[in-house]
Amino acid sequence: MKYLATLFAGFVLGVALFFAGMIYNPFIADRGISPLSVTDAQVMSLAYSRVSSDNIVFTNDGESRQKPHPEKVQQLWEAPVRFTSAMATVVQDARGQAAGIGIKFSSQSESTSLINGRALIDSAWYVYMPGRGSLFIEQSENYWPFLTEVAFPAWKSSANNWKGSWIRDMTAGPGALGTSRVTGGNGELKGLATNGVESMSVRAYSADTGHVSAEGRLLIEIPSIVADDQARSD
Repeated sequence: MKYLATLFAGFVLGVALFFAGMIYNPFIADRGISPLSVTDAQVMSLAYSRVSSDNIVFTNDGESRQKPHPEKVQQLWEAPVRFTSAMATVVQDARGQAAGIGIKFSSQSESTSLINGRALIDSAWYVYMPGRGSLFIEQSENYWPFLTEVAFPAWKSSANNWKGSWIRDMTAGPGALGTSRVTGGNGELKGLATNGVESMSVRAYSADTGHVSAEGRLLIEIPSIVADDQARSD
């Protein structure tokens, strides 16, 4: 019995050390500043709420922390889309004014590697802005920093929540500098081929219900030729 207790204690300690090593792994590099933060080009900023009830519609498998909205929306429980979420939301410009409608699809990535600090989500945006045109955005997002710095502390808390000020770039590719691939669809943005980054800022998170206060932001680099054309049309 003594040996079984020792074996069990060793097993528990080993599991605890494994997860602690993953969460506090010193070899997982911090990506640092976004390349769009230091660009000389014009940058378009589009913000939206990460709280599902603030969006026009949000849906997933119905079993995740972030619940579908509205309540009777069709849930994505079928096998091919079980690990996918879909959202339609109003995006706001840098002045806080409604700029258009954004539709986002997100799915778990097969490239996820928790050992290497990569909890990846593959996502795609379609953004339509009346008077300007539309954009398609393809990207991979890394949620590892969010999981270790916000979600895990919320789960560990006796109140099952986290409050503070957390902001990170989520985009991790496919661009070589960790940027998304942005393509113009129509309007003045037609033919645009550029880079983008999506960030997330969190002020409150619940381990039971997900985001309580959080905002997402798309930053899109606008090449000088497009910016000049827009200025002439104005």
